Amino acid sequence: MRPETPETLDKAMSRSTGLDTLLRDLTDRAVEAVPGVAACSVTVRRAERLLTLAGSRGLPSGLDQRQYENGSGPCVEAADTGVEQYAADLVTEDRWPEYRSYALSVGVRSVLALPLRTTGGRSGAALNFYGTGPGALGGSRDAAREFASRARDAIDIALRIEHERTSAGDVRTALLSRSVIDQAIGILMAQERVDAHAALARLRRVSQKRNVKLRDLCTELVAGVARGGGSAGRRQ
Repeated sequence: MRPETPETLDKAMSRSTGLDTLLRDLTDRAVEAVPGVAACSVTVRRAERLLTLAGSRGLPSGLDQRQYENGSGPCVEAADTGVEQYAADLVTEDRWPEYRSYALSVGVRSVLALPLRTTGGRSGAALNFYGTGPGALGGSRDAAREFASRARDAIDIALRIEHERTSAGDVRTALLSRSVIDQAIGILMAQERVDAHAALARLRRVSQKRNVKLRDLCTELVAGVARGGGSAGRRQ
């Protein structure tokens, strides 16, 4: 593991360009991390309807949207029921007939949708993995579950920030909450692929180096991500 220096944290903070970019980067990393995955997306429920919060490069246009329009598909099932959905080969799959036809038409043969429960059960969500060959994801389901377990915190953080920002009409409301340190930890976990203890250790070291309170440093990081600026990492 590479040394965990304050400079590394500053670079991570400077790369933050908003919640959308943070989650899109997460889906790109899923494609890299899980064997057999050609594309990945994040499904969330917002205002009683499902939408794709982020998608990796190479995600076929309309792949998730067709499910939402029909109210049927692996992503919908996983988000609504909290039960993992797996289709080894859509050619022989008899569930979701309308979605099946469209997915095959854009080259998708296998799908794995893993449910994600956000804090307090406020929103159903799913992390969706797509393969282009039959059985492409069969040997990678454990790796996908492990990735989803790590990604859940970052997705939950994004939803909480957006929820608080939308409810108050101003992201400062989110920054006043006691969860700001947890939010900063979640952002660092997603960006740098480290666990919570390592993320907190980095924050503390930078806090000491800059001689600022830990809470103020975390507020700066979360604010930069929420407004798409990442300004904290550019000030030494």
